[in-house]
Amino acid sequence: MKPAPFVHHAPRSVEEAVAVLAEVGHDGKVLAGGQSLVPLLSMRLASPGHLVDVNGVAGLDGLEVTEDWVRVGALVRHAGLERHDGAAAALPLLRSAVRNVAHPAVRSRGTTVGSIAHADPSGEMPAVAFLTGAVVEVVGPAGPREVAAADFFLGPLETTLAADELVVAVRFGRFPAGTRTAFLESARRSGDYALAGVAVAVTADDGVVTDARASFVSVTPVPDVLDLGPALAGRPLDDLADPGVEELVRGHVEPEGDIHAGADYRRMLAAELTRRALVQLSGAETEGVA
Repeated sequence: MKPAPFVHHAPRSVEEAVAVLAEVGHDGKVLAGGQSLVPLLSMRLASPGHLVDVNGVAGLDGLEVTEDWVRVGALVRHAGLERHDGAAAALPLLRSAVRNVAHPAVRSRGTTVGSIAHADPSGEMPAVAFLTGAVVEVVGPAGPREVAAADFFLGPLETTLAADELVVAVRFGRFPAGTRTAFLESARRSGDYALAGVAVAVTADDGVVTDARASFVSVTPVPDVLDLGPALAGRPLDDLADPGVEELVRGHVEPEGDIHAGADYRRMLAAELTRRALVQLSGAETEGVA
């Protein structure tokens, strides 16, 4: 099947892109990497009358590392983020997670910011954004604004972004010193959507856990954070295997069953992946350490 007819717009600046979005309203969609949007168009699950192609907009392809953030521009491809040694050194979780996004061909074109704006519960990067306390940078007719990841996601494929607004970047927050992170997911085949996935961050002081949190893929309707502190706070960093963690996870996630896996299986899988991630972090030396 081919997409329904649409008008293609190629703005050269953020201001021009926002002006076009304001003019076409809900009949417009932003095109960056297109790895989520184009399949929807081809299957006619989405039929916008206007595509606002931002690939020619200058200044959206930057990737900046500061003491507090890793700022990823709207046109940074997954593969570019994966290869960026500065971002990986500052926030190892980014590389760990992005390596699980689909296939190399998709990562070479798809954008990290686009994945977050798409807000698919089975996407890896929305979960990472939530766990890192990311900030979404938005520009609209009224000017720029910033939205915390905790306030950005409303539901599956639904965000607080208005029809006339453009996400120009996402700032991922860096973890405190002494934080170890891990990302694990399970799929039927490599590159498929995850049946379940988890991003974990554990912070320790002098070898004792002071904070532990997790965010999940494919088993919650929107990204959120589960505090693992009730099970792990005060434990030695080299012994994170606690059955209480799996109980917390099973009680927290809200999976739905489908043709690929039942809800109970996804719930069990989320708990098991969290356990494995913590075992991995117990033996971590440099990989995944902030």
